[in-house]
Amino acid sequence: MEKIMQYGEKFYGRIKTRSLSVRQENLYKTLMSEIEIKSYKEADTSSFQRIFLEIGFGSGEHIAYMAMNNPKDLFIGCEPFVNGVASLLVKIEENGINNIRIYQADARIMMKEVPSNSLAGVFLLFPDPWAKRKHIKRRFLQNETIDSIWGKLKIGGFWRIASDHEAYKAWVLRLFSQDQIRDRFDVKTFNKESRPDITNWAQTRYEQKATGDILYMECVKKRSSDEINQET
Repeated sequence: MEKIMQYGEKFYGRIKTRSLSVRQENLYKTLMSEIEIKSYKEADTSSFQRIFLEIGFGSGEHIAYMAMNNPKDLFIGCEPFVNGVASLLVKIEENGINNIRIYQADARIMMKEVPSNSLAGVFLLFPDPWAKRKHIKRRFLQNETIDSIWGKLKIGGFWRIASDHEAYKAWVLRLFSQDQIRDRFDVKTFNKESRPDITNWAQTRYEQKATGDILYMECVKKRSSDEINQET
């Protein structure tokens, strides 16, 4: 918890659930020191064609797959959970991945540093739904974070969201149905049958185990009305 709190934001949730293996402990001491960033500026984004951000990468299956299949792009993964970071470190070592950077803290903190119109894509896949009514304010998806992500995306950049939790799916659909948000994003929704191909949207073990209906959303950034008016 001390590592999270030093960034100046209150973090809700577990940081660690089980002991790390010897291999994971060693990777935390070696590989982590090479790819961990404490701020967006440390990511050295100039060496890559496009920049993608994954918010809460879990065990790292999605971000590792995407990075391996897009070696010219940089993938920044935000994940406070120690065991998830350790799992991703193993995948990075096993596959020789060199285009992932890890930010081990709350993504909302780093988002303050990301320049406007700089991200090609953002991923928020199966986040903690914070199901209790009193905990809804802890969900990452809020009007403020939607505004923030929209500002950081390039025109035509996308935000992919997925959830299998009924209350969270309703929450997402309600937020993105607001007029001010519909004016900012072109939103497409999918289910298990119509899901985008896994070569373009990697599948995770969590997704494979999901028994209920899954909501997939791809929200593409539109130009603002002010930008359109300036052109006319």
